[in-house]
Amino acid sequence: MNGKHHSQLPLMHCFYKLRHLRQITRLVGQEVAAQLVSTFILSRLDYCNSVLAGLLRCTTEPLQRVLNAAARLILNLRPHDDVTPALQQLQWLPIDYRITYKLCLIMHLVHTKRAPQYLSDSVQTVARSSSRPGLRSCNAAVYAMPRCRTKFGECGFSHAGPTAWNSLPHHLHQISDTGLFKRRLKTELFRRAYVASC
Repeated sequence: MNGKHHSQLPLMHCFYKLRHLRQITRLVGQEVAAQLVSTFILSRLDYCNSVLAGLLRCTTEPLQRVLNAAARLILNLRPHDDVTPALQQLQWLPIDYRITYKLCLIMHLVHTKRAPQYLSDSVQTVARSSSRPGLRSCNAAVYAMPRCRTKFGECGFSHAGPTAWNSLPHHLHQISDTGLFKRRLKTELFRRAYVASC
């Protein structure tokens, strides 16, 4: 099996699951349908999705199509209905923002010293990388982004993680509780995805 077909297998599996779920969603109701989709579809879309950071839109667009199809299934929409209101109603972030969410969550664990050592070693704050006391005190929660010679290099966690983290409002950097951080992070990214673009 060549690489192209192999890379399409997760998407094929998701659409296969959606076809089967379509047969039972009318029987179980919207709430149960959403739970089933979350278990069988969203979990696959979100698994290790941080490795997709920085890749071309053509790479993530097929995943967005799966997400859109799942939203239409739950809310019983037609194929050509506008899916954005459905995503908002379900409180689902678009794929690109789901990737950012995962990167920021990993960076939060790094920042609060709860991440595996190999991740912590791959990034450092501007404060740690600076020899100037004033700069160190001002940038304790800002992470340095290494120079990358290629676009592909920017996809690595050492660059993509700090990029996502540094884009967050300062008040999110100050949250140590992971549960609270998740909620506030989703609110911020939801605003960026839907409210700010209106």
